[in-house]
Amino acid sequence: MYKRVLLKLSGEQLQGKYEGGFDAELVKWIAEEIKKVKNAQVVVMIGGGNYARGAQLTGGGVGRVTADHIGMLATMMNALALADVFNANGLSARALTNIKADQVADQFTHRRALSHLQKGRVVIIAGGTGRPYLTTDTAAVNLALELDCDAILKATKVDGVYDKDPTKNPDAKKFESISLRDAVEQPGIKVMDKAAIALAEEHNQSIVVFELLKESNIARVVAGEAVGTTISA
Repeated sequence: MYKRVLLKLSGEQLQGKYEGGFDAELVKWIAEEIKKVKNAQVVVMIGGGNYARGAQLTGGGVGRVTADHIGMLATMMNALALADVFNANGLSARALTNIKADQVADQFTHRRALSHLQKGRVVIIAGGTGRPYLTTDTAAVNLALELDCDAILKATKVDGVYDKDPTKNPDAKKFESISLRDAVEQPGIKVMDKAAIALAEEHNQSIVVFELLKESNIARVVAGEAVGTTISA
């Protein structure tokens, strides 16, 4: 059983039944799923792709640094909404940000995050690393290391890691477990960007890739059950 986990959610997952934006009903369901987690602390790293993606905005006069900053602001929008929905549904949560925005969210600090976790709150982190050219996947690994998380829970649309895209290849093979080295070296494995997995490998940080929208999956992963694919040393 894990005692502290980092749950990585993409922005696209929060749009739910909509083509963009934020599906509060889906997030309420996610809150109920996290409430099933017992005796473990939960950190959430949130993406912003339902509002803006830095890589897609670049060009036409928009510089890469500016585009990445816009992407960071999108993650803040998600974190604020996520915290509100969580709190409204009985799941105590606080949003912290790695980019300075004192009027809307508290700045992330190591001490502040640990204090919230020790009080039983879910800590939601916005802004990635606060620096351009780094994805929220890399930020998630970095944050998991900083907060000494036992594992990163990478929530996806599919039930684990495959040797190729299972939505396009019916013969795709699912891995029950795989090494971090193989996840870096095999080009068909694209569940996280290679820089993020390489950082995890350097520090022996385990990653569990699982299907988000299956009831009780989050709690089952935290409890140590064989769910999804475990990527480890």
